[in-house]
Amino acid sequence: MRLLLSGAVAAVTAAGVVTVMPNASAAESTLGAAAAQSGRYFGTAIAASRLGNSTYSTIAAREFNMITAENEMKPDALQPNRGQFNFSSGDQIYNWATQRGLKVRGHTLAWHAQQPGWMQNLGGSSLRQAMIDHINGVMGHYKGKLAAWDVVNEAFEENGSRRNSNLQGTGNDWIEVAFRTARNADPSVKLCYNDYNIENWSYGKTQGVYNMIRDFKSRGVPIDCVGLQTHFTGGSSLPGNFQTTLSNFAALGVDVALTEVDVTNSSTSQYAGLTQACLNVPRCIGITVWGVRDSDSWRSNESPLLFDGNGNKKAAYTSVLNALNSAGPTNPTTPPPSTTTPPPSGDGTRILGAQSGRCIDVPGASQNNGTRVQLYDCNGASNQTWTLTSSKQLTVYGSRCLDAAGSGNGSAVQIYSCNGQANQQWNVNSNGTITGVQSGRCLDVWGTGNGQQVQIYDCNGQANQRFSLS
Repeated sequence: MRLLLSGAVAAVTAAGVVTVMPNASAAESTLGAAAAQSGRYFGTAIAASRLGNSTYSTIAAREFNMITAENEMKPDALQPNRGQFNFSSGDQIYNWATQRGLKVRGHTLAWHAQQPGWMQNLGGSSLRQAMIDHINGVMGHYKGKLAAWDVVNEAFEENGSRRNSNLQGTGNDWIEVAFRTARNADPSVKLCYNDYNIENWSYGKTQGVYNMIRDFKSRGVPIDCVGLQTHFTGGSSLPGNFQTTLSNFAALGVDVALTEVDVTNSSTSQYAGLTQACLNVPRCIGITVWGVRDSDSWRSNESPLLFDGNGNKKAAYTSVLNALNSAGPTNPTTPPPSTTTPPPSGDGTRILGAQSGRCIDVPGASQNNGTRVQLYDCNGASNQTWTLTSSKQLTVYGSRCLDAAGSGNGSAVQIYSCNGQANQQWNVNSNGTITGVQSGRCLDVWGTGNGQQVQIYDCNGQANQRFSLS
């Protein structure tokens, strides 16, 4: 249960939502299965103490395909005494989920609330080191096992400034340090920033978080996703610009997820609206409701969930299921077909970004192996002149190839001596994407400005992944 009630945001009237009835041939009967049709998940928060309730555990296992520990993976639960970790309750939830084929999100590593008493009594460099040690200890235990971690939780004030917490008191770079520590501790897991009241694009807090993510991406600070808690209370309803918010975060090159959803009186229109907004944004990877039944909710007196206290499906449940089924059996992360339209060949070919209008460029005209390519104003110079060869290589200077430094999301794109391997081969597709033969992932940029670095990422159809050879 979250211990802090989110601050109210002025209610914004949502645009009318039309729920599309599913095609009978595509319809699934549970939330998780319906979400999986479009490559997403639909999850819930679980409390270990309730798993013995058969109604609770039956619904959770049947309906959801992603699990978040409600409290059992927070700092006070996992490290009650300094240097002494207790993973029993966290492991109980992890084991319960994975034995049923469900994935798990970790929540949360660094937070000003629910710190153990010993941590609350620290400050300065001692607290900074305790945070680092906690991240290393917890992520070491769960290394390679989780889908994502909420690395930092609720670090901003409503006006968009940093929260004046004990962690902020260790230095303004504490969030960056947390993410860099997390990446070193587990290179395979998605690293997320999570917060409430960041659903309204025009709100100060939303802009504060957005600016931090944009800064992190521009400097290579490892961050993979942003979690919008989506606690819609009486004073904080579904904003009309909610989808805009999701799209703008996603355009920075991060996934977005709705991580703690609950809605006052289970408003059918708001539940359908938030679900449809996620479905409309390719990088919105999933939705988690914060509890199974109304009686399990931290806001139980507001009836905010999809099942009533007896475990019966509510009207809001049906609205969500219909929206998920309306997306149909597609996968937003499936690479596009590799059918190619023959682009210009020979010298003088530039790779022009559709979103930015800038060219893929080798910084400083370097010819050094491992130099990461970037966007830059087109100038016709040799460091922006590429040749597409018959063997699907994109060469520069005649001897260096466009090269993927790995095959996973976020892998750097660089130049390297041509060697004929699959990580140097590219499909130039008719839809404007350029996909790696080895990875199946798209060339992708984090922004539109000069110096924005190029990576590979799951194809999503957005303009930051479209290029033309001309």
